[in-house]
Amino acid sequence: MFPDDFDGIVAGAPALDFNDLQSWRASFYPITGPDTSPDFISKKLWTTLIHDEVLKQCDGIDGALDGIIEDPSLCNFRPEAIRCKQGTSTDCLTSTQVDIVRRVFSPLYGNDKNLIYPAMQPGSEILAAERLYAGRPFSNSEEWFKYVVYSPSYDATRFTVNDAAAAEALNPANIRTWPSTLSSFQKRGGKILAYHGGQDNQITSFNTERFYSFLSQGMRASPKDLDEFFRFFRVAGMFHCNSGPGAWVIGQGGGASAAGIGFEREGNVLAALVQWVEKGVAVEDIVGTKFVDDKVDQGVAFRHRHCR
Repeated sequence: MFPDDFDGIVAGAPALDFNDLQSWRASFYPITGPDTSPDFISKKLWTTLIHDEVLKQCDGIDGALDGIIEDPSLCNFRPEAIRCKQGTSTDCLTSTQVDIVRRVFSPLYGNDKNLIYPAMQPGSEILAAERLYAGRPFSNSEEWFKYVVYSPSYDATRFTVNDAAAAEALNPANIRTWPSTLSSFQKRGGKILAYHGGQDNQITSFNTERFYSFLSQGMRASPKDLDEFFRFFRVAGMFHCNSGPGAWVIGQGGGASAAGIGFEREGNVLAALVQWVEKGVAVEDIVGTKFVDDKVDQGVAFRHRHCR
């Protein structure tokens, strides 16, 4: 919308398609139900039984059993594998709970069968259980519908896809953020370096992949064409913006973790962008760092090369 404002942009876990993002987050409460429901799935079940099964089914797809799902789009999680067998009721899920998990990991569609928002990626349940699956409406979405889309009398527990349609039709202040082209920014030499954690617990990384494809189609640009000004990196094992089991430190957010890796283009997204904008040298990948217990003073646990 304002292509002349910046020469370069680092976009981490971008909140693209903002109206539908708020609706997607609001959609989880009707799926999980309140925490008083007999079939409510507790945080403990999400972070132990379910997460362990996600890793059992998907961790080894990349050939490494390291507790990190390298590419969650390859993980076709089957929750029925932990459905309770006849005569058992512990360390397993009821049929209703299996359906809840399946719906949580499914895309959100409207009444017209068109996609509203992509699915949550498996692996994110470790932290998603704290807010999105906590048995109460997600506060950001609740306030969005109460104070922007509708009125304070809105009951967030009764969310439906009709509310998603209303928010999208209203599109307050043109906040949608879903452009089909960035040609004006590209033509003036602008550069965008985007990244998204593969275990993001607040904004599914599948939506950034969706935007990349949407932009490619809208601009009639191949990945090679987009590489000239827009590069998207998947950061395996990172939660929302930071932390997680993967090599998530890539210079984002400043602070001790960023200071621990220095300002070098190979492993710092901001340094990489500066080099790209000022020297015309683009990075092919970003080397992420994982510190022991996420503490810089304890040294490096491992590093991992994140590809675009």
